[in-house]
Amino acid sequence: MANQLDKDYQRLLELILGTGVEKSDRTGTGTISIFGEQIRHNMQDGFPLLTTKKMAFKTMVTELLWFLRGDTNIKYLVDNGCSIWNGDAYKKYEKHCWHQWEIPIGELKSTHPKIDRVKLDKEEFINKIKTDDEFAKKWGELGPIYGKQWRDWEYYCGGGDCNVDQIQNLINDLKTNPDSRRLMVNAWNVGELNQMVLPPCHYGFQVYTRELTWDERYVILKNRTNEDPLKYSRLDNGDYDSHPKEMTTKWMNEINIPTRAISLMWNQRSVDTFLGLPFNIASYGLLLEIIAKEVNMIPDELIGNLGDVHLYSNHLEQAKEQIGREPMQLPKLCLDYREGEYNKNLKDFTLDDFYLINYQSHPTIKAPLSN
Repeated sequence: MANQLDKDYQRLLELILGTGVEKSDRTGTGTISIFGEQIRHNMQDGFPLLTTKKMAFKTMVTELLWFLRGDTNIKYLVDNGCSIWNGDAYKKYEKHCWHQWEIPIGELKSTHPKIDRVKLDKEEFINKIKTDDEFAKKWGELGPIYGKQWRDWEYYCGGGDCNVDQIQNLINDLKTNPDSRRLMVNAWNVGELNQMVLPPCHYGFQVYTRELTWDERYVILKNRTNEDPLKYSRLDNGDYDSHPKEMTTKWMNEINIPTRAISLMWNQRSVDTFLGLPFNIASYGLLLEIIAKEVNMIPDELIGNLGDVHLYSNHLEQAKEQIGREPMQLPKLCLDYREGEYNKNLKDFTLDDFYLINYQSHPTIKAPLSN
């Protein structure tokens, strides 16, 4: 099966390189940028993990599970080998650190005996996050970012603060009113942006469902049985029933073959196209798979609406290298848990609940992360 996703991504890289305008940015790195693009992927073509460079699948999964837990502290990420948010946490630490001197604590105490702390370097900072729970609680906190808004959006409701679990509400609405046009989750909480280390780049998503045709349901049934189910649609006396379609429909309903397909569209204001976008695509693809399984639907289309789509100035050569690579076949994803196992809150997943089948890719292309 052709891998259109990698080709579309390579075309986006070419478009930025060919038509992008130079812009300054908050990191001081500099970018070339275009505005208003879209990525679309049919989930039946494979799991959307790029093959033109090796992707850190477990890192992507860890971050998404962190969001779903409602967590906003990097302790969980650090303990599970995910460093995506380390730079943001360290910048916050540096900004509020009492002293910026690069002086050994022993020498400093000899002249300033009341001083008991100096700035840690980044490696020391991360090690302390791992080993010191009190330190992690204070300095690993990133503010009310994605997890907080997804699982615990706060608002004033007359007598005090109220809280909304947007993910759980979404699951409930999909089960009770799947044609709703309000199947949305938002992370852009205007009243709390100034408390976040970084305002959300991908700031919201919406899902959409449609009824499957009989033929689509039949294909699912065939894939599960690995043979033609119609040959079993006959009466007890051995004669084929005059209405095999009705018999098969009854069978599909009895074994809970899905009746709907579900699509997800996310919106993103700022897109680090080389490092960030491949993770965003795969992360929302995984979220779509999780939600689909939870509500017994089939993943359909994944769509990304992209605002400021840019390449950092120190990613240009890496982008050119990736453009020259031939896409490989997309992998398949296995969700290795029972349907409804995490029905209560979707917060108890582990890395072992997800694994890839037949993921082949070109080698990693290293590029610096701008914080």
